[in-house]
Amino acid sequence: MFYLEYKPAPPLARFVRALWYTSAPPRERSLDRVLPTGRVQVILNLARDYLSDCRDDGQKERMAPALVIGARSIYELIDASDMANLIGIVFEPGGFSTFAGDAVDLFSNRNWALADLWGAAEQGLRDSLREIQGPRERMQYLEQFLLNRLAAKLAKQDSSRLNVVEFAIHRFERSPGMATVREVSRGTGWSERRFSQIFREEVGFSPKVWCRIRRFQRAVERLHAGVDVPWAQLALDCGFYDQSHFANEFRAFSGIDATTYSALRPTRWANHVPVPDIV
Repeated sequence: MFYLEYKPAPPLARFVRALWYTSAPPRERSLDRVLPTGRVQVILNLARDYLSDCRDDGQKERMAPALVIGARSIYELIDASDMANLIGIVFEPGGFSTFAGDAVDLFSNRNWALADLWGAAEQGLRDSLREIQGPRERMQYLEQFLLNRLAAKLAKQDSSRLNVVEFAIHRFERSPGMATVREVSRGTGWSERRFSQIFREEVGFSPKVWCRIRRFQRAVERLHAGVDVPWAQLALDCGFYDQSHFANEFRAFSGIDATTYSALRPTRWANHVPVPDIV
């Protein structure tokens, strides 16, 4: 498998966490369980004219070849064959709304055809990327495409909402399990209700759900790194109340328990777990 990731430079870096490209040969197991990160992605299949919608019952349907993957709070199943020639964009929390022109929570836990959002520009982008041969050159083209769209949007955008989101995300990350929604909303100068509404519209989830996802992700990162500590200690280190809380939350977000994750622990990406032959 070939994988390349690129962090764009400012001003795009404020909105886009990473651009990535992968090219992977077929493999024995065809499905991956992708765990939720709470971040919006855009993916474009450059190998064929569809992406696969995989269900828990083993059924698959074809979707558009370029998708907005809304911020997720639940796992999804993907067909590994879709990764034969795939390029994507990972947005920062609050970064996608500038490119969407709409409330981000409308996309949450849903997949949207990118053409429905960007119109003819989507087809032109995908056609151009397919004509370019090198992965780095493809990512450079994608970066310039996003910069051009960003420049047009920034001229009309009020950045105050993004400023509030960035402030809140920083506070939640700096003091996981300690910074409450009420305390953070006070720091914004907005009421708790107003703050929660803006955060949901810009990020895709309420502040409380976002903090739950981030707590889950801290646990995933520790497990993927192979940290050898008792479950109870891991739970406390990641901000859970106790081991039972950790176990319940882990299964709620991933659909599997932490022991199963550790047994199937992926070698490359923490959030891509191989699915056994029987789903």
